[in-house]
Amino acid sequence: MLYDATKRFTFLLTEQAIRWAVVPAPAMAVQIDHLASLSHLPNVRIGLVPMGTVMSRGPMNTFTVYGERLATVETFTGRTVFSDSRDIAEHLEIFQQYEQLAQFGDAARNLLREWAGLYR
Repeated sequence: MLYDATKRFTFLLTEQAIRWAVVPAPAMAVQIDHLASLSHLPNVRIGLVPMGTVMSRGPMNTFTVYGERLATVETFTGRTVFSDSRDIAEHLEIFQQYEQLAQFGDAARNLLREWAGLYR
């Protein structure tokens, strides 16, 4: 789906999420390199929020916003689906706040290169 140029994606990730070692070091380096390669796709934006960035509202769990029609929130025990426009608007607002703090493009790729290097 990421390679379907008719669809657009913006991913926002914290440094902590990327650097949390969930697999052995060599696999972490490969995973981070893969994120960097995906950032070159014309329909994919990958934004990184580095540690130390002051956030007025910290991320409590992962969430996905599908345009203005649906939002999902993932927890340890399952997923909550929101279709009410007020809930979706709230998640879009949070997303936009994080997006303003994120680094994209070359700045993001430089961070990914640095972080992958920590696992080599």
